[in-house]
Amino acid sequence: MSREPTERFSDRVENYIRYRPTYPKELISEMKKQQLLSEDSVIADVGSGTGIFTKLLLTAGCTVYAVEPNDEMREAAEKNLGWYPNYISVNGQAEATTLGRRSVDLITVAQAFHWFNFEETKWEFKRILKPTGNLALVYNTRKIDRTPFMAEYNQLLKKYCPEYEGIANQYINLRTAKDFFGTDEVTLFVCNNFQIFNFDGLKGRLLSSSYTPKKDQVGYQLLLDGLKALYEKHQENDQVQFTYETELFYGKPVFPD
Repeated sequence: MSREPTERFSDRVENYIRYRPTYPKELISEMKKQQLLSEDSVIADVGSGTGIFTKLLLTAGCTVYAVEPNDEMREAAEKNLGWYPNYISVNGQAEATTLGRRSVDLITVAQAFHWFNFEETKWEFKRILKPTGNLALVYNTRKIDRTPFMAEYNQLLKKYCPEYEGIANQYINLRTAKDFFGTDEVTLFVCNNFQIFNFDGLKGRLLSSSYTPKKDQVGYQLLLDGLKALYEKHQENDQVQFTYETELFYGKPVFPD
């Protein structure tokens, strides 16, 4: 890859904040139902970015250590969430969170797990997680087969974003989750999610992704021209819909000794 994972979103923070999806409320309801969290929970939200998932955890009353290595994203989260008394911003990363030994009840990772060094992260998660603690990995996954628009959007990414498929193929599934957790006792909870965009919103959503070319790079204008044509083809009342499945992989990890 052309840049370190911790640096890839530095120049995309504004679009990330404005155009990335949040997560359905059903996710927090399911986590409460399964006793993954309560108002008394101390949580490490690792790879917390601009704080999209962190905010849901704070709203649920949890104490959250938001661990984020990218300065620009972490500072944006601090600006938006700093008024929560139960929010602690941490300059750290999955492999070295800086948190205390056995200090958290739950580790959450939303839309960031594929950037981690898995083996180093296992040791760090084992160190900071209480023996009774749980791990929850969360992804908003675009449903590319749900509508013609979503399928053609995916083809556009493949055509003009050389890094896209390599990154997308790293996203987690139940098999890779079980490998990381070290056990077959991993539960997958799925719910639907969506966003509605006009063209400016669709463009912002596209450019929030780390694999899209920048203005001075080959393919940038061709990508935007293709996006405009795609939007004009599928828009209804000056809107298109992005469809997702939100996936929650959770359980008690069994990390190596």
